[in-house]
Amino acid sequence: MKFYLEGAEQVLADVNIGISVIVFVVGGVEAMVIHGSFEWSFLGETVLDTFVAAIALAVAAIPEGLPAVVTIILSIGVTAMSKRQALIRKLTAVETLGCTQIICSDKTGTLTQNKMTVVDHYGDDEELLASAMALCCDAEIDKDGKVTGEPTEAALVAYAYSLKMSKNDLLAKAPRIGEAPFDSGRKMMSTVHKTENGIVQYTKGAPDELLKKCAYALVNGNKVPMSDDIIKKVAVENKRMADKALRVLACAFKTYSSAPSDNSPENLENDLVFIGLTGMIDPVRPEVKAAIEECRQVGIRPVMITGDHKDTAVAIGRELGIITNASEAIMGAELDKFSDEELKEEVVKYSVYARVQPEHKTRIVKAWKARGMVTAMTGDGVNDAPSIKSADIGIGMGITGTDVTKGVSDMVLADDNFATIVNAVEEGRKIYDNVLKVLQFQLSTNLSEVIIMFVASILNFTILSPVHLLWINMVTDSLPGLALGMEKAENDIMRRKPRSTKDGIFSGGAGIDMIWQGIYLSIIEIAAYVIGYWLEPAGGAAHSFAGFFAGNECVNAMAMAFLTVNFAEMMCAINMRSRQGSLFSAHMLKNTNWWLVGAFVATTLMTLAAIYIPGLNSVFGIESGTFSWYELAISFGLALTTIPVFEIGKALRRMSSKKKAAA
Repeated sequence: MKFYLEGAEQVLADVNIGISVIVFVVGGVEAMVIHGSFEWSFLGETVLDTFVAAIALAVAAIPEGLPAVVTIILSIGVTAMSKRQALIRKLTAVETLGCTQIICSDKTGTLTQNKMTVVDHYGDDEELLASAMALCCDAEIDKDGKVTGEPTEAALVAYAYSLKMSKNDLLAKAPRIGEAPFDSGRKMMSTVHKTENGIVQYTKGAPDELLKKCAYALVNGNKVPMSDDIIKKVAVENKRMADKALRVLACAFKTYSSAPSDNSPENLENDLVFIGLTGMIDPVRPEVKAAIEECRQVGIRPVMITGDHKDTAVAIGRELGIITNASEAIMGAELDKFSDEELKEEVVKYSVYARVQPEHKTRIVKAWKARGMVTAMTGDGVNDAPSIKSADIGIGMGITGTDVTKGVSDMVLADDNFATIVNAVEEGRKIYDNVLKVLQFQLSTNLSEVIIMFVASILNFTILSPVHLLWINMVTDSLPGLALGMEKAENDIMRRKPRSTKDGIFSGGAGIDMIWQGIYLSIIEIAAYVIGYWLEPAGGAAHSFAGFFAGNECVNAMAMAFLTVNFAEMMCAINMRSRQGSLFSAHMLKNTNWWLVGAFVATTLMTLAAIYIPGLNSVFGIESGTFSWYELAISFGLALTTIPVFEIGKALRRMSSKKKAAA
């Protein structure tokens, strides 16, 4: 909550201390002039009155209910985010989401469905290719053909099963006796098996990396030396599949007369015999393309980072609308050629990164941040933790993410879906927007209270007593403020550009709006007191200018001022449903804020009770039976003027914004 209030708190504190000191000093000087004795004024009743006036100003300046209201709004907002599958772990992420300019996202499972299916292959012996792929993975299959495991490996086991080869049967004939687990650095995995014909090793991995380890190839069932022609043909097939947005894996084997004593990658992965390629499709999430388009409309740049081949990454990037041509994609290895300073300049050219290592992700994030861009980064593996931690918003995956990744994240996606990030941005913008509405509402209304208390103190009469101010701050400010926090997102909230991290609560003309709105509210509230003073039933000397400035207490005038303040602040809250949009726009008229309606009714009833219920009204210094219906009508009429006046102010603000945009 601190990041929302810290600017407001400093301003309020400075203004409050300054005005309170002025009131106390001026009151003392005034007493000296009136009574002719400065010493008397500081020893008698005048000093006490002046001190009470200064305390009343302090009460008026500080919106006591603001911290509680903002806390509740944030709690409700975070709950709403969780319902949209975005789990907020750090509250600062709510604010930062509204500033997000770059979203760096993994491909598999976030942009795609993570439901791999083998749909293409290349190689002379499909059965050998399928069985080798199934054996060289950790996915499992039950007797009913249900496969469990990492999606890519599950697809390979399912592929073999579709060819009437169950992994369980394959393992029964060729049990695993050794392995070199998959590593993202070398991009391959190897397993060693014992068969009736001896020891055999199967290796699967990225085609471009695995081919480097192959000294032979299987052609027409024969083991032949690897040649440039074979390599070129494999490259053509690899590109053919990749251009169809397929994820391509290669497979090879190696035989031994006896089980190898060393199962290290360096010992196993050399002199391999190339078998073939499999191409599997991972369909893009249907909602992601629209989410990416929405990102572009609001000034957020989506960036795809994947371990796939560049051609596959380009094909998917084009399909999703992240890029339009291959020149916007780059391989991770090419990033190593750039220094950090060079990457800072080059990073704007690329939106797709292929064959990326974990350390590349961190460099990409830091390069964008070095350009002053607020950057979000997604990840699921342990190796993604550094890049997630270095981002302005670290986003972990709730389904596939490790505990380490989730632990360093600011936000966790319960459904691992890119579209959820965009939903979270929208929800974050709405929360921030509503908090600003509450701040502007409470600061402008509290400013009006400060002004009227200051004016009353200087001119030696009382408009509101401390108990009135406490009621206003704790009831009239808090209930509407809380209701404003429940406001639905404005219809243009996802058409706005990301706001700058340098923007404070007084940016964009908000500070000016708070000042003039506070001044106008104070004018009608003082006017209500003056009118009430002249409508006082007592008559006679009470209505003279001398009596007015002598501080003659006028109960009905104070009641009118008290009622006008309450009504005016409610009208201010209603108008603050949109800080710049019209209250009478189609969106506002269609989406009634029933929480605000309820707050208006509840506050009005409680305020009227404070005036009219005997016993209760005496607490507020109001006499029973003396407040007439026309005084009530005048108070409401004065308060009602805030609607057209504030609407005109917002219209002028919109005209000014359009002129600046056109310039």
